[in-house]
Amino acid sequence: MSAINIIKLKTKELSTIQLIVIFYLSALVISTLLLKIPMAHRENVSLSFIDAMFTAASAISVTGLSVISIKDTFSNFGIFLLCLILQLGGLGVMSLSTFLWIMLGKKVGLKERQLIMIDQNQSNLAGLVQLAKRILIIFISFEFVGGIILGIRFLNYFEGPFSAFKHGFFASISATTNAGFDLTDASLSPYSADYFVQTVIILLMIVGAIGFPVMVEVLEFLLNLNKRKKFHFTLYTKLTTITFVLLTLIGALLIYIFDSQNFFSDKNWHESFFYSLFNSVTTKSAGLATMDINDFTPSNQLFLSILMFIGGSPSSASGGIRTTTFAIVILAIIFYAQGKSSIKIFRRELLNEDVLKSFIVIMTGSFLCLFSILILSITEHGTVLEVIFEVSSAFGTNGLSLGLTPRLTTFGQILIIILMFIGRVGIVTCLLILRGKGSKEKYKYPKEKVTIG
Repeated sequence: MSAINIIKLKTKELSTIQLIVIFYLSALVISTLLLKIPMAHRENVSLSFIDAMFTAASAISVTGLSVISIKDTFSNFGIFLLCLILQLGGLGVMSLSTFLWIMLGKKVGLKERQLIMIDQNQSNLAGLVQLAKRILIIFISFEFVGGIILGIRFLNYFEGPFSAFKHGFFASISATTNAGFDLTDASLSPYSADYFVQTVIILLMIVGAIGFPVMVEVLEFLLNLNKRKKFHFTLYTKLTTITFVLLTLIGALLIYIFDSQNFFSDKNWHESFFYSLFNSVTTKSAGLATMDINDFTPSNQLFLSILMFIGGSPSSASGGIRTTTFAIVILAIIFYAQGKSSIKIFRRELLNEDVLKSFIVIMTGSFLCLFSILILSITEHGTVLEVIFEVSSAFGTNGLSLGLTPRLTTFGQILIIILMFIGRVGIVTCLLILRGKGSKEKYKYPKEKVTIG
């Protein structure tokens, strides 16, 4: 039997979940090797393997944490390669693969549809190819339009159209994919007084974080405006959008309150508004910043860590436990306190399986982050708050940092890489790997109550 046939046979034995993880690990290896190409670096600049792998992992997971200066390390070719990796991470390996399959005229079979379903966190196989197409079109369209608008605006900041549009398109891709990388070494601080740039970036960050299915449903709603057929948004879209908006508004308000006597004390209303709103949106997963986060009080930095831990919406470029997980857990607590045995919202009743899954995700994520904080507080030279912030940023695939990332040891970098990978792939996917294919229970025991609380 040939080596190719053996590989095909072994591949068939793997579960869909295992294949997804292998695809992402393969993407990490290939991206690391691409970033190691000498032509991708500036003259007289070398990049170690661990730094290249950390950068690749940060790009694949669209996190944005970096142990190097992107501006001083990569050439224009290297920046182009980084943009391709960001697209791969933001859209998802399987969405881009589907596009390539279609372009090559190949049939998207059942196995490929199962891979797309897992990669995009969907629950059924219906319409997945069409979903992947629309995601790609919406995503690329926003990036292109955003790049043009920002490029024109950046003509006021950079000499020559090439430099302006290079920064414009990179900023657009970084914001839409929620990657958080920048070419200034100061994130978006140079535009802290430019509310036009901030507004464009905020809109692009929301596109990347609110969830691809939400964007697809909004597009379908707009296309059906002139038709008599009534359009119904799904429970997922309603719950996701409301949770996203509430977290953004409440987050912005609390960010302002926590620093009203410190950072915001000498700011006028519009400065306070944009600083608060931008930081609330960027904690969903983008990681771009218009200020030095170290200027905030420790209480605000801890609050930002909580927002990063929650992250953005499912089926998006975001990481963390996701907004719907947080919403379902809060709803479960409220309904339980009211003595109700089920959660009813928008004339629908949530499945007990989804409620259980939400609690498992939030507890697993909490244990994972707490364990990582404990380990890094021993191995790294940073305060506990810096470690908490770094871990939350990595798990939420965010990219904001209090300055610990460049000081990480090799062990610390590897642990952060693992957190970024889990944050991008998702807790549920990682747990399904451990579960394997599973088997039906052959017998049951008598049930017995246990005192809780």
